[in-house]
Amino acid sequence: MISRSLPVRPLRAALSAAATALLTLTALAALPQTPAHAADTLGAAAAEKGRYFGAAVAASHLGEAQYAATLNTEFNSVTPENEMKWDAVERTRDSFTFGAADQIVNHALGRGMKVRGHTLVWHSQLPGWVAGLGATELRSAMNHHITQVMTHYKGKIHSWDVVNEAFQDGGSGARRSSPFQDKLGDGFIEEAFRTARAADPDAKLCYNDYNTDGVNAKSNAVYAMVRDFKARGVPIDCVGFQSHFNSASPVPSDYRANLQRFADLGVEVQITELDIEGSGTAQATNYGNVVRACLAVTRCTGITVWGIPDKYSWRASGTPLLFDDNYNKKPAYHAVLSALGGSTDPGGPGNPGATCTATYTTAEDWGSGYNGKVTITAGSSPISAWSVNVTMTPPQKVVAVWNGAAGWDTSGNVMTVRSTHNGTLQPGTSTTFGFTAQRNGTSTPPQLSACTAS
Repeated sequence: MISRSLPVRPLRAALSAAATALLTLTALAALPQTPAHAADTLGAAAAEKGRYFGAAVAASHLGEAQYAATLNTEFNSVTPENEMKWDAVERTRDSFTFGAADQIVNHALGRGMKVRGHTLVWHSQLPGWVAGLGATELRSAMNHHITQVMTHYKGKIHSWDVVNEAFQDGGSGARRSSPFQDKLGDGFIEEAFRTARAADPDAKLCYNDYNTDGVNAKSNAVYAMVRDFKARGVPIDCVGFQSHFNSASPVPSDYRANLQRFADLGVEVQITELDIEGSGTAQATNYGNVVRACLAVTRCTGITVWGIPDKYSWRASGTPLLFDDNYNKKPAYHAVLSALGGSTDPGGPGNPGATCTATYTTAEDWGSGYNGKVTITAGSSPISAWSVNVTMTPPQKVVAVWNGAAGWDTSGNVMTVRSTHNGTLQPGTSTTFGFTAQRNGTSTPPQLSACTAS
């Protein structure tokens, strides 16, 4: 008798599919526990060096399959791009809204990623009511905001940008005008850090700023503040260097030396908002140099790029990130992975013209499960190997794979399938791999990330 769980189709086809699944099931029984070439991703390669490699994340993009798959596969730390800023969590005084930020934090922690908190006290993205307060009320509001936000995320955030961008640009090294500076004076930064330490004693407390990447008047002013804080026991654990670079503001020649002098004060240094406008070899070289500078400084604990694909960058026209608009890995990606000591994926610098596309179809469906089919097609150049990520929606489970070698990320939801005997394709030609999945009550189809090739 045919089980009710089998699809309504010819018996021979059903038995053939079942036999295929049974033949591969034993060999692949341990598949979900098999790591997917750990050093072939940015986060995994950084972890082998004792660092994190993170990305700024927008909650509104997490529903996009390629965005989520790239985040889940490549990064081991996230920073909410805007969702933790004052106007996002406390638009009305004493009324806190954490929904969007919680979405990012829960996504990250559920996949074993770290989270950076950004940012508690900043002159920008403030709701209007903050600027209207007098000094006494402003001090109370600032400390209350820090305490409420940090308490909500206590134990979930590895580092907080407690105060952001408090110094002016230019040669003066003076403090920036803001409601906090203008009404509370220079002491507001120290007070914010002391309040933060009381709210979460285990979180790393950072000062974060831009245009401080080399030795200049602004970085000297921050350096003097940190040195003073350390001497007087003010709780500061780290300094964040945003590192937004372009042709007019390139990576400074003393970048590494500047990171080192801050580290020598006894604080961690973190590259917090890295993006580098440009393309091709020049962009790749700059990215590689930044990563090597961090690795050369023992207390440089991690790097965060400010976004994932170029199209969502705040500087999108400058194409400053590691993935293009279609989530293809750029030369800069491979330069970073190489600098971290990872082995480059298919599509690396050795064969920059190699491209491929991947499409998914459901081959057979019997309600409680299905056979998925992925077609890999070479681009305009021959390829000798390919790789594609397949993101499953829990609690779906893959129980068999054929015509490809599979491994899983630490979440157990993203399967990386690589070519075996079928990696060599002429331009425009295709091959396939397949898998059997159990639905376990979930009907969402698998999602593919961009195909990579060499």
